[in-house]
Amino acid sequence: MPHDAISPIRVILADDHTLVRAGMRALLERLPGVRVIAEANDGRQVLELVAIHSPEVVIMDIAMPGLNGLEAAERMAEDFPNVRVLILSMHQNEEYVYRALNAGVGGFLLKKAAVTELETALRSVMNGEVYLSREIVDHLPRNFVLDRIAQHKYPLEQLTSRQREILQLIAEGQNTKGIAEILKVSPKTVEYHRLKLMSVLNVHDIPGLVRFALREGLIPKES
Repeated sequence: MPHDAISPIRVILADDHTLVRAGMRALLERLPGVRVIAEANDGRQVLELVAIHSPEVVIMDIAMPGLNGLEAAERMAEDFPNVRVLILSMHQNEEYVYRALNAGVGGFLLKKAAVTELETALRSVMNGEVYLSREIVDHLPRNFVLDRIAQHKYPLEQLTSRQREILQLIAEGQNTKGIAEILKVSPKTVEYHRLKLMSVLNVHDIPGLVRFALREGLIPKES
């Protein structure tokens, strides 16, 4: 259902770079009928803010510490199905696009897009449409069909959401105790999930897990 133009679109921004958020906020608040109500610097924080503020749209980066944007979007689709998600990323590879759409996002916009495209993407997502950045569309296979994305499987999809979360924290340098404290679980639970994901991936040491996380884009190579 199209959004009521009288009511402002309430937006939460999620990006781990303060200057990027400041720039995005300035751009969004120049758009008529758009109001930024909160900002987050990681996926876990954005989930907390969505629960508190009930926004219409979350504009979110993928590469964030602790819990990345794709994992946060997947949980949002389960817990807050009425909230639209617009991914804003510098990465345009096909796997990110497929995983984002599988996670239930409404749009995928590149950070190098024109300001006018930001408004188009936001309003399209708000109206329940799927929006992909023009440059992304140009590079997708000709037979790409949105309702068939579930057919495309990638290595990370072999893991549960919790296993992917633990893998990301391992790759970011957290030890078992640190991960347990972040996730509020016991160290034994962390060890169990680590053993399971190692078994599924056939990777049997921490350096191998880090290489896998980098290769699959779970954490950015510049981290």
